[in-house]
Amino acid sequence: MAFIIRQISYTADGREIVRPKSVEKRMIVLGRSADSDIHLPDLNIAPEHARLDRLDDRRVRVVASGGLDFEIDGRPTSRTEVDVTKGAELGFGGHLLTFSREMGDIVIAVRRVEALSDASEEKNEAEVFSLSKVLPSRRIMAWGGVVAILLAFLIVPIISHAFASKDDRKIDQVIGDKSWSSGKLSQAHHQLEGNCEACHQQAFVSVRDSACVSCHTSVHDHAPANRMGPARRDPGLGGAVLAGFAKFFGKEGEGSCVSCHTEHEGAGAMQPTAQAFCVDCHGTLDERLINTKLQNASDFGTDHPQFRPAVMVTPGVHPTFQRVSLDNRPQDNSGLKFPHKLHLSGTNGVARMVQTMRGEFGWGNALVCKDCHTPTPDGVRFQPVSMEKNCQMCHSLGFEQIGGTLRTLRHGEPKQVIADIRAYYRSTGPVRPDFSGMARRRPGDYTQAQTQATFAMAAANRPGTADAAIRAVFSQGGACFDCHQVTPPRAGADWGIVPVKQTMRYMQKGWFSHDPHRTETCQSCHKADASNSSTDLLLPGIAVCRDCHLGEASNSDVPSSCALCHSYHADDGAPWTTRDRVARGKPGTNTAAGGRSTGSK
Repeated sequence: MAFIIRQISYTADGREIVRPKSVEKRMIVLGRSADSDIHLPDLNIAPEHARLDRLDDRRVRVVASGGLDFEIDGRPTSRTEVDVTKGAELGFGGHLLTFSREMGDIVIAVRRVEALSDASEEKNEAEVFSLSKVLPSRRIMAWGGVVAILLAFLIVPIISHAFASKDDRKIDQVIGDKSWSSGKLSQAHHQLEGNCEACHQQAFVSVRDSACVSCHTSVHDHAPANRMGPARRDPGLGGAVLAGFAKFFGKEGEGSCVSCHTEHEGAGAMQPTAQAFCVDCHGTLDERLINTKLQNASDFGTDHPQFRPAVMVTPGVHPTFQRVSLDNRPQDNSGLKFPHKLHLSGTNGVARMVQTMRGEFGWGNALVCKDCHTPTPDGVRFQPVSMEKNCQMCHSLGFEQIGGTLRTLRHGEPKQVIADIRAYYRSTGPVRPDFSGMARRRPGDYTQAQTQATFAMAAANRPGTADAAIRAVFSQGGACFDCHQVTPPRAGADWGIVPVKQTMRYMQKGWFSHDPHRTETCQSCHKADASNSSTDLLLPGIAVCRDCHLGEASNSDVPSSCALCHSYHADDGAPWTTRDRVARGKPGTNTAAGGRSTGSK
């Protein structure tokens, strides 16, 4: 047997709604508490007002909690027994309980009687515990809140801005304007904290480009305006609507600074531009700029052309450069003759020479890359290799020792070399030096004893005239010929050397730093130990980079967006910028005068 509890309510038109539930218990609880078996939402009812205990299949004992009572047939009592076969009505606050019996179950019908208690309404209970009777209405409070917000965060800042001093040195003048900030400034602009007017120069107007370039005076355009406009993809209907809203609020059009650079994103480094910003133009660039030489690129891992470094085609005082894809195996003519494989061998004569000198210079059993290539202080690139720092310990230009001083030919000054040889031959003395083959001699060869023997042999076997000695220096086997490109004498000119120009930046359209890659070995990217010619371009192709770097949304070791390697604005090291062309005097030159590259970032 079970208790069948039927909660009875009425619709607005008087129709009865019955919600029955069955409770398989011998004893049930009646009260205002929500977890009561018979829940009566009435303030006249205690949370646990009474207990109903089934004695047998027809009798129910009802006992109120201490100090409480209820009504039976209109009479108050705290305890009674109900014979469900005869029926009975119990009153609890504004509710009536009627007992009956059906199919062996005891049925309790619960009805709300509004006339018995005003507190019987659930809405009355909410009113008793609320402040609705002492506060203004919700509508008035809502409008009051709107007015308060507008006053505190709009009207006050506007009035404060209107009366603020125009002196840029006085900051934090506008009251309440910080409440409009969407976040902290990035590390690059943290010094502008409290000086909103430095960028937001007009009220209710987006940051203008003029505010940006007032500080960033050296920023270059990404490309000429007449090329960038047609290159942009059609924004479509949605983009046009957004552009209309942006224009309404004073934002400048496509290509403005704020369309790429977003501030107030946090106090760390400014977030790099998303790859999608670049892809809008470069993903299908050839569809709009049919005469462009740039290839489409939308993702480094899946849609990016092979690298096209700027290689030196013709060396000299004014070298010429050409961008060639690495797929075409380009050659880089620096004017220097240098086989890497010969110098990196571990078994040839170079290695044996290194082994005899390793105590003096800290070398190992063979030369390695770091013995000649020294990183720049910032770790981005490597310093130019020089004769004085990296070569002359093995390749001496000494030709005579006077006392304890070794006389040498002037490296990098062919006219001075010729003058020194002619001056030497004008001096008296039977012995003449051997100027051929000096490029392979070591400084140790020129001890006092060896000098006399060498010069005596030279006097017997070598030409004794200055012209013959000069020809020996600049010809095959001579001090200059084996490492440099020599220009023979011609009308009005003497022997000469093609100036060596070391290219320090091949990837003119991209950015690369060796510092983050210092955990890798040189040979993992540059196959110098297999190169027999200095014209070999020892740059890794895109496939090597993709071992670690893939697109922005990839799961690679280093997810790489466009901004990782490319800068939207041309930097000072790029030879296509106006300032660079003027400074160097020739388009495309990326090495400094005298054969030493500046290696600009």
